[in-house]
Formats: sequence, structure tokens, C-alpha cells
Amino acid sequence: MVIHENHFFKIIKNDGKVYLQTQKPGFMLKDFETVVRQNPRIKLTNFALLKKGLNEVSDSPVEIGIWLPSIVIEISRDKMSASLFVYETAEYIKDNVQSIQKRVQKLLAEANIIHGILNVNLENIVTAKATLIAQGTPPVKGEDAQIIYLELPERKPVIREDGKADYYDMNFIYEIEEGEWLGEKIHAQPGIPGMNVCGESIPAPWGSDLPLKYDHKSAFEVEEDGKTVLRSKISGVVEEHEGMVSVNHHLPIVGDVGIETGNIEFNGSVSIKGTVQPGFSVVANGDISIEHPEGVSGAKLIKSLDGDIFIRGGIFGLGETRVEAGGDIFVKHVNDAHLVAGRNLNIGFYSLGSNLSAHSVLVDERKGKIIGGTVIAKSTIVTACSGNRLERPTELIINSINKAQSLETIQYKASLLKSMQEDIVELETQIERILPVIHTLTQRQLEALELSKQKLASNKETALNVDREIKQLMSDLRKDNKAEIHVMKEAYPGTYIQIGKKSTVLTSITNGRFLIENGELNV
Repeated sequence: MVIHENHFFKIIKNDGKVYLQTQKPGFMLKDFETVVRQNPRIKLTNFALLKKGLNEVSDSPVEIGIWLPSIVIEISRDKMSASLFVYETAEYIKDNVQSIQKRVQKLLAEANIIHGILNVNLENIVTAKATLIAQGTPPVKGEDAQIIYLELPERKPVIREDGKADYYDMNFIYEIEEGEWLGEKIHAQPGIPGMNVCGESIPAPWGSDLPLKYDHKSAFEVEEDGKTVLRSKISGVVEEHEGMVSVNHHLPIVGDVGIETGNIEFNGSVSIKGTVQPGFSVVANGDISIEHPEGVSGAKLIKSLDGDIFIRGGIFGLGETRVEAGGDIFVKHVNDAHLVAGRNLNIGFYSLGSNLSAHSVLVDERKGKIIGGTVIAKSTIVTACSGNRLERPTELIINSINKAQSLETIQYKASLLKSMQEDIVELETQIERILPVIHTLTQRQLEALELSKQKLASNKETALNVDREIKQLMSDLRKDNKAEIHVMKEAYPGTYIQIGKKSTVLTSITNGRFLIENGELNV
């Protein structure tokens, strides 16, 4: 069947294919586009043959394309939409709206499209352009799980002035009884199913689950009223470290740590209503709180392996006192002592002749003073004043984290920890194998078993310390703070400022933010 003819060629349709029979060469290829526009059902598939055919008289027709259906409905691969294509001229569409509408309905039924069919104004359809004719209903994801934890008071010291006395207060110890509520999880909810254009149901994804983060030795989960509730296994002090809730055993000491109590070592948190007397020590895994308003004087060691330390009064170190915390240290003032904090060291009033080390050292920016001694931080040092009018030497140093070196250290320690853990498992297996026949062992064998137990305990302690070191290094790497020393009011001559490898000694009173700018210290 001839569908187009002129002096140059005939276009013939036969069995769904389109052929070109050239009678006279010379028809321009660019002008052939007009013929195609007049016949939208032609889809060219072989431009090389078309170009050649227009320039050569042909004895027999040459296949150049296919003959498209008048109306096509295409369903997307996921069956979530269907598109209508009309391969007719705009005039034809406008003159045959009702006829096209009936054929569209028939095609929808044949394609089993029964859901989300849209009302389409056929008069606005553009020839050969996709028009959305049906849209599926997507599934709706369920609500994510919701986690709520017991809200702990913020650990932020408050300096109060009451005429005669200065008070350095904060919410530090939060006690809880066994079985008390620590948090809860409202479970993820099912979603709302969807439906594709063929009426097939589409399952909806559940909301994302979230875990309750807690120390399994001190807390437990229980299902209550359709929720997972977190409760305390023990009575103690609630703590939160890096998003994980735990309850530490709590040792309250009503008076002082001294001759009556001896040195304190405790696997938990310690709160002391009095002070730590000269020469005595307190070492704990958790937080340590010393409530005496005058603080401590001449204590030997106050150390929290994993927690924070709060000393309501000051520290008179007498060159003997050392205070170490895996987390933060909060103290009113420091005289002639050595303080080390894994995170921040917070001082309410002043530091005099002391050595301080932390990720950040923060002395009250309104009245705080650092006079004498050495302060070393990884990120930030803040104070109102440094040094004094007598030009007492005072060192403020930022040792920025070497990321490449830290990563190398983490990898080495992780490898070491893995090896240690393998040794621990092997020792535990050996001991477990012996225990059922312990009654048959000789005295020498019993002594060897005891040595193995001691070695196991020692290996576990060492592995715990290495793991703690890895976590601290990783925590330091995550804190991408800009290294700077901020003296709000007065930095006196004699103040030594160092950031990285750049350093200077001040020769006149100044203030401001000291940092590295364009490779140099901006002093």
C-alpha cells in the first residue's frame, strides 16, 4: 500500500514495514523530514539505506523503517506507570477525539491496566510524545523505631557568687535504683502497601529498626505495653559515653578518703562528701566526685579510667597531686598539680604553676587565669588571661593531631589487640578443659593452673587498656576542631605560644585568637 508518492519516490507500507522506491534521484535528505511529519506512523530504522536510496533509482523497494500502530500504551518495567503514545497528526487527533478515546479504553483493558487511570485531555496530546495515562500508588514506608533515653542533667559547671564565697557547682552524680527506667524503644511500624497499574499489591517496607545502646552488664531489655523498655540491673550511677547508657556501681563515702578508709580502688563511680587527704589515692573505672568546698590538698592520685572527675573546690597539689580522667575534668582552681584529661579540662577560676594536658583546656573566659606552668592541648586552649605582670613564664601549646600517624598507630594497636584476644581465647579454652578434672591434679599442676588464671587476668586487663587507647585515638580523630589559643583579655609578656611547629614568646600585652594563618602564627 502506497502511503506517500511524489515525482522522486514512493513510500510503501507492507506487513508492518516501510519501503522506499526511488523513481528519480536528487531528493534532499533534510526535506524527507517533512514527509515523516506528515506521516507520524513512519519510524525510520535505516538512515544509510534511506540516504543511498534517495540518490539512486531502485528496481525494487528498499526497507527503511517500520509502520507504527496508531495508538500505543507502554507499561514501565516496574508496572508503576503507563504511557500513551499517539502516532497521528495533530489534525487527525483533534478530529477523532471520541474514536481515539474508545481505542485507548480498549487498549487499557487489553493491557490489564485497572488502577490509577488518569483523565487525559486527548486534544492536548502531542504527536509521538509520551503522555502519562496511569500511575500506580507507591508503598509508604512504615515509621522508624523511636529511641528515648533517660535525660541526664548536662555536665556544665556553674560559677555562683554569693558575696563572701564563690561556688563551683554542677549536676554530676545521677543515682538510680535497680529496675528503674533507663529508656525505651517504640518499635518500627509496618508501612502501607502500594498498588501497581495492573492492580497488583506492592509490599510496603517496615520502618528502620534502631538498637538500644547500653552496657549489657548493667542494664537489660524487657517488653512492656508493646515497647522495648530498658531497665537497670543494679542500683548505681547512670552514665552516658558516646551514646551508650550504662549504670556503674556506686561507692558513696560520707567523710574523707584517708587513714580510716585507706586508698580507694573501685570498679564503678565514687562520690566523696569530704576530701582526699594528703598522700592518699582514689582510682575508679567510673566517675569520681569530690564535694568538699575546699577541694583537695596534697592528695597523691585521683584517677578515673573511663569517666569524668569533678572537684567542687580547688586542688592544692604541693607538687605531689596528679589527677587523670578518661573523660572530662571539672575543677574550681589548680595550684602546683598535674592534670590529664582524655577529653576536656574545665577550670572555673585559675591554674597556677601546674601542668595541664587534654584535648581542650577551657578556663573561664571572663575571669580565668593561667599563670605559670605548661598547658598542652590537642585542639583548643581558652582563658581570660595568661601569665602575669611579673612576666612569669607560662607555656600554652597546641600539639595538633597527626592524622596519618594516628591511623598508623590505630592499625598497629588493633592488630596487637586481635593477637591478644586470640591468646585470651586459647588460655580460656585450656582452663575450661582442665576444670572438670581439677580434683585429679597434683599440687604442681594446681600451681600451674593458678599461674594460667593469673596470666589470663593480666592479659584481659592489658587488652582492655589497648582497646581503651584505640577508642581514645579514634575519638580524637573524629573531633576535627581548628587548633587555636584564645586569650580573651590579657596575654602578658613571658607567655610562650606554640601551635604545631610554630612558636613565639610574647614581649608585650596582647589578646585575641592565636592560630596558624597562611602557614604562620598570627601573633
